[in-house]
Amino acid sequence: MGKAQSVRFKVSKLMAYILRHDPWSFNLQPDEEGFVDLEEFVNAIRRVYPWVTKEFILDIVERDEKERYEVKEGKIRARYGHSYPVILDHKEDKESKTLYHGTIRENLEGIMREGIKPMKRQFVHLSLNYEDAYNTGRRHGSNVVVLMIDADCLRKKGFKILKAGKKVRIVKYVPVDCIVGEL
Repeated sequence: MGKAQSVRFKVSKLMAYILRHDPWSFNLQPDEEGFVDLEEFVNAIRRVYPWVTKEFILDIVERDEKERYEVKEGKIRARYGHSYPVILDHKEDKESKTLYHGTIRENLEGIMREGIKPMKRQFVHLSLNYEDAYNTGRRHGSNVVVLMIDADCLRKKGFKILKAGKKVRIVKYVPVDCIVGEL
């Protein structure tokens, strides 16, 4: 990772932290959907990175492959991953058949006993493909396991699968019997 990429990565990590977990520490007041004023958000980021511009933030939003952020009507929010309650207006995924969840082997016993829980988040993060799930799992350790999830099973049990991004899906919970394989 080059220096410019490293800086973008660090700013993006700070953006995600603020928008997903602790806007209040940066004197931001999210609305019920998790949106904060974009100008105020840029100023909050400048407390750590004084050189950041609104254009730099918008470029991060635009280029983010996981579509972590959304800008609308002069406001910005994280599209998923919140640890505080937000109302998300994402469209429902009614098409996917198999989804994937990356985790580490140490979590497998608990998952196979209790299902996949959102833990400190509002939703369980699922991927449309193995590679993305694997990369998500790698954030937690090197002994990665990718679980295959039967999306129709989730729907039959009344769980809505939401489109949080082009390749990211979120759901409140994944019951054990909807986990159909391990890769």
